[in-house]
Amino acid sequence: MESVVLTGEEARGEAVIEACKQGDREAFRRLFERHKDRVYSVALYFFGGDEATAADVSQQVFLKLFTSIGQFQGESAFTTWLYRLTTNACVDEQRKRRRVQQFGEGEELREPRGRRTQEDGLARAEVAHSVRRAVAALKPKLRVVMLLKYFEEMSYEEIAAVLGLSKGTVASRLNRGHKALARRLGHLRGGLVRDEREG
Repeated sequence: MESVVLTGEEARGEAVIEACKQGDREAFRRLFERHKDRVYSVALYFFGGDEATAADVSQQVFLKLFTSIGQFQGESAFTTWLYRLTTNACVDEQRKRRRVQQFGEGEELREPRGRRTQEDGLARAEVAHSVRRAVAALKPKLRVVMLLKYFEEMSYEEIAAVLGLSKGTVASRLNRGHKALARRLGHLRGGLVRDEREG
């Protein structure tokens, strides 16, 4: 059970991390390219669609990663460690910006992909806008668990590992997050709100 056979991709990933620890800048560039979208996505949702802040936080995360990758001991998956750095950076940035919080005001919130009717596209964009604003208005500790669960599709165990919490605390925070979102999104039908009421 203990001996795990690495896939080719996992082995390459470990080799890249080891090269980064030795100061290999090309390896770090490859690590950045592999994970930049994941980090940016978490930051973007955390800050309610604020692209500039998401870009700033992503830069902070990779700067921190570059200077502290030697501390990664491989006791957990690299992605778990990276998510921890990312969520910590988001919460730190939130503290700095507590006095001026602007969530989801940009056109980037409207991104209907298919060629549906204009009315359908506008309705979907409005729902997405409302959900992002509602998630971004949650307290940071609730927002982080909601993002990891629903946007990054992590299990309770994975969230607990990233945040250094017990599974019970994760469940409790998700429950509080659901209730807060149900209050904020009560005017919408379907999605999380319906699941919460029917569940």
